[in-house]
Amino acid sequence: MSPWPTIELGKVAEIAAGGSAPQDSDDFSNVGTPFVRAGSLKPLTEGAIESSLELLKEEVAKKHRLRLFPAGSVLFAKSGMSATKGLVYRLTLPAYVVNHLAAVISGPNLDSGYLRHCLKVFSPTCLIQDEAYPSIRLSDIASMKIPLPPLEKQKRIAAILDRAEALRAKRRAALSQLDELTQSIFIDMFGDSVSNPMGWKRYPLKHCVNHIQIGPFGSLLHKEDYVFGGIPLINPTHIENGKIVPDLNQSITVQKHAELQLYQLQQGDVIMGRRGEMGRCAIVGSEHNRMLCGTGSLFIRPDESKAIAMYLQAMLSSESMRKHLEGFSLGATLPNLNRGIVGELAISLPPIGLQKEFSHRIESIEKLKATHKSALTEIDELFLSLQYRAFRGEL
Repeated sequence: MSPWPTIELGKVAEIAAGGSAPQDSDDFSNVGTPFVRAGSLKPLTEGAIESSLELLKEEVAKKHRLRLFPAGSVLFAKSGMSATKGLVYRLTLPAYVVNHLAAVISGPNLDSGYLRHCLKVFSPTCLIQDEAYPSIRLSDIASMKIPLPPLEKQKRIAAILDRAEALRAKRRAALSQLDELTQSIFIDMFGDSVSNPMGWKRYPLKHCVNHIQIGPFGSLLHKEDYVFGGIPLINPTHIENGKIVPDLNQSITVQKHAELQLYQLQQGDVIMGRRGEMGRCAIVGSEHNRMLCGTGSLFIRPDESKAIAMYLQAMLSSESMRKHLEGFSLGATLPNLNRGIVGELAISLPPIGLQKEFSHRIESIEKLKATHKSALTEIDELFLSLQYRAFRGEL
């Protein structure tokens, strides 16, 4: 429980909404003042700079009767699905704001940095009355109560939490750079996957692997086969950033799994999403052995004398190959790949020794990433602890 008195937000801040977005693309220019949309909140909270947003000249803003909100205004979505996300951002520059966003302008007794952190803990999402049609009324925002310590204490809390957030951001940036390093090493060693500037011999993928298998179609799986906590199915949504992330809500019975041996994954397989976003790939680890390839995926069992899993995973998930696969995919509304298309895909095949050298380098990077991820987990836990203590008056 907070040791400080609570106060209605509207008594210490102005609550306002943005204006209608200009509809003509010619209204935006390369110079001017940032225009913040609801979709801008996620990149901004992840470190994007406001000057990278769409820009409006003053005369255009006046034509559309847009209000210029000062630096320090705290923004969050008040309508649409964005309102359910709980994203809160504090402007560092003056900006125009879309009408889907609420803007809170702190008065003299409320520090805007403290307010940003406060609204992340005491989220305005609790003011949504109908989750089917999410919206938050300005009057309800004005009436919501927040703890209000003395101004100097507010600034101290904001400064401590800001420093903790900066540590988290640096660690995430380091992880992102390691991801980019993996791609750079691939390009440096093998060149572009599609244009093949190094002139490696090219072969159909089916000649470099032992097996290509699409997951079982719907006729093989029925409603009663699905259970919670069974054997997970691995579909494209379960492949994130080159890793398999199973969902126990999408799993089948042990009995049904035993009947579908053809579709069972083995350690060292490369599983790839074949529907929707092309190029989602991951290597099956020991912890995923015998899980089931989902209908939306296919797996490739490499012939390790010709192509090793690490090389295939990196090659198939490269940006140029993803675009190449999109060109081959079938279906207007939901692009998908079939076994024949994937099997006939021409791939560059560098010497196996060079592929193994690449694998060793990537394994070293993965160990380093694991260290960074562990440190990030510790920092995240520290931040949550600081956040908890801050609003209990223990900082």
